[in-house]
Amino acid sequence: MTEALLAVAGLTVAYADVRAVHALDLDVRSGEVVALIGANGAGKSSLLKGLMGLGGNVQGKILLAGSDLSGLPPQRRARLGVGYVPEGRRVFAGMTTEENLLVASRDGGAARAACTEEMYALFPQLGVRRDAPAWQLSGGEQQMLAVARALMARPRLLLVDEPTLGLAPAAARSVIRVLRGIAATGAAVLLAEQNARAALAAADRAVLMRLGRIAATGTAEALAGDERLLRSLMGG
Repeated sequence: MTEALLAVAGLTVAYADVRAVHALDLDVRSGEVVALIGANGAGKSSLLKGLMGLGGNVQGKILLAGSDLSGLPPQRRARLGVGYVPEGRRVFAGMTTEENLLVASRDGGAARAACTEEMYALFPQLGVRRDAPAWQLSGGEQQMLAVARALMARPRLLLVDEPTLGLAPAAARSVIRVLRGIAATGAAVLLAEQNARAALAAADRAVLMRLGRIAATGTAEALAGDERLLRSLMGG
């Protein structure tokens, strides 16, 4: 079995006196999509923010390809290969599609232009709308832009928070297909989703969370077939 690109041990994320994530162990391998599934408040977003070094009191060990990220600021984690797509897209509304991409690249000149064209090949709709202000894009296009912007730094690990939230089914399927394609290039993807079906369609493995703890884990195929477990964890 391939060694884990991301290895997390005993991760705890707390806000004041409230623990959002409790001593969690997790691993993700290169070329793999792992889905974090759970109802609102399960701790999925707090886990991703903890891995990125964004907010909260974070304890535990976070290794990326053997390098310890624990205690590093978000910008250092990004430079070491962690990309982050926050919930709610958060594109730069007053900038064009292309400006959103260019500002996210650390490359210069020809390399940055080449990476931008790679994003347009991955997301053809963005290429069509490259000169449009981001606020004019549809919800699905904005989500694609948020993912593409994170990819401009060529991350080894991509953390994606609720990418299908508020999207029409067709747009949600497009985003899921892209995430699978990203993993096919060799990157690792850790995906947090309330939409269990969408997440399981994208994932190789899934981690079901409840109240900040892992309640179940297994292959996406096996968990997709366990209706009782999914209903109980998703509050259905």
